[in-house]
Amino acid sequence: MNTSLNPEYIISQLLRLVNSDKRSEIRLNANGGNSVLVVCPPSLEYQFIEKIYSMMPTGTFQVIDINEILISFVEEHQADIDEMFDLLKGSVHQIFKAPEGETSPDLFKLLISAIEKSYKEDKIPVLIHSGALYGSGIDNIHLMEHELVMNSKIPLIILYPATQEGDKLMFLHSRHASKYRGMIVN
Repeated sequence: MNTSLNPEYIISQLLRLVNSDKRSEIRLNANGGNSVLVVCPPSLEYQFIEKIYSMMPTGTFQVIDINEILISFVEEHQADIDEMFDLLKGSVHQIFKAPEGETSPDLFKLLISAIEKSYKEDKIPVLIHSGALYGSGIDNIHLMEHELVMNSKIPLIILYPATQEGDKLMFLHSRHASKYRGMIVN
């Protein structure tokens, strides 16, 4: 099997990187960022998630399921979301990521809060189901360039369902992806 299609091999490589004294390589390879994008073919995402849960010790890593956070956000704010969909027809993404300076609850703030909680527990946050962000106005680059992530001593890991087309990553086979602030592991 091609090693880029072998979840166990990829997760082993990731573990070697974050458990070594070479974490400075992450910032170097991520253009000063502090994130690692674990690129997996979208069709193998569940196999990668299974390996993340089985291979990453819970004392060191905190898996953050974006699907669960999205569902929780929608359930908690259902009435507001219905109203906002009517009001923001042309800017639906603002429901999930409020404009700069606004204090309304949004999905982006919940994600940052989950990452912050992981950092406070001295655990490496591992985001899974990042495809749930598609169409929300929240791009992975927003998370990778957030001040909390950039200034942390602990990296952020994102399981990234994408395909490689030449030198470009295509998020969920369909959208050109920014890999500027993330070290790529595939």
